[in-house]
Amino acid sequence: MIVLEDVNKEFGKKNEKKVYALQNINLSINKGEIFGVVGFSGAGKSTLIRSVNLLERPTSGKVLINNIDMMALPPKELRKQRKKIGMIFQQYNLLHAKNIFQNVAMPLVLEKRPKAEIEKRVTELLAFVGLEDRANHFPEQLSGGQKQRVGIARALATNPDILLCDEATSALDPSTTEAVLELLRKVRDEFGVTILMITHEMNVIKDICDRVAVMENGIVVEQGSVIDVFTEPKTEITESFVRTVLNSEIPKSIRAIIESQSKAGDSRFYRVIFKGHSTGSPLLSETAKKFAVDINVVHGMITELQDIPFGNLVVNFSGEQSEIDNAIQYMKSRNVVIRQVD
Repeated sequence: MIVLEDVNKEFGKKNEKKVYALQNINLSINKGEIFGVVGFSGAGKSTLIRSVNLLERPTSGKVLINNIDMMALPPKELRKQRKKIGMIFQQYNLLHAKNIFQNVAMPLVLEKRPKAEIEKRVTELLAFVGLEDRANHFPEQLSGGQKQRVGIARALATNPDILLCDEATSALDPSTTEAVLELLRKVRDEFGVTILMITHEMNVIKDICDRVAVMENGIVVEQGSVIDVFTEPKTEITESFVRTVLNSEIPKSIRAIIESQSKAGDSRFYRVIFKGHSTGSPLLSETAKKFAVDINVVHGMITELQDIPFGNLVVNFSGEQSEIDNAIQYMKSRNVVIRQVD
């Protein structure tokens, strides 16, 4: 559906120092997928998302939409392809002098669609986003969440195949964010729209995305399914994002216990990560019965990622070294991730 091949973006004039906003970006986003890109400010997220519809033209590389090379299109064909790509923004970008109906209708008015068609489509969309009773209101009369619903309705006016979300929930409170994300999920499920969203909020990725890419300094440093990236982050920046959501940091009091007991050689501490069916199995008790070890959970939590159960526990193993090693190997054979706590 969306493929970026070796995409680079440089800023700066000749004889000036170049700024590399994007470096060798390679991403493939499937039809009907909600794909997230997360990173701190300055990571290159906005440049990346604007490269998809060529609002920001890459310096080199390919941008393919349904196997069409957007970079190779003449201006008229490019405008035609852009009509298939909707976009919603952090600050809504609504026209304050026009009412809600007129804001949603604007893309259709610009295409000179018949008045009856415009009225029918806008009425349908306002009902879809739950704002049919706000058609004659003006943007300043709406809450932030309602404004973003208007933005979503406007983005859907031309029946796009793709929806680009540029920090669409960053200006919203948590409960409103949840409602907007549920609406975006509804857009995907009912209309089959492919959604690419950028954010600096890992909670957004956790709640709605199928897959995620992590960006730093214009580079995609990691990508994969949400469950894999959350359970087995491979880079320091990804781990830092995951910690903001999963709160896997070990409290100081428990850390002190771990350090004192580890020095005494009485026991060893491991982080045990369960996902999927393994989360519901009594693996810890099974292991304690099978081997001559005592097992004690000292810290952790169990949650859900994209409807998949996920557990992240810090566990203390006490016993003979050989028995602990055997117990660890047994648990690894049961498809859990185990790492010794430093």
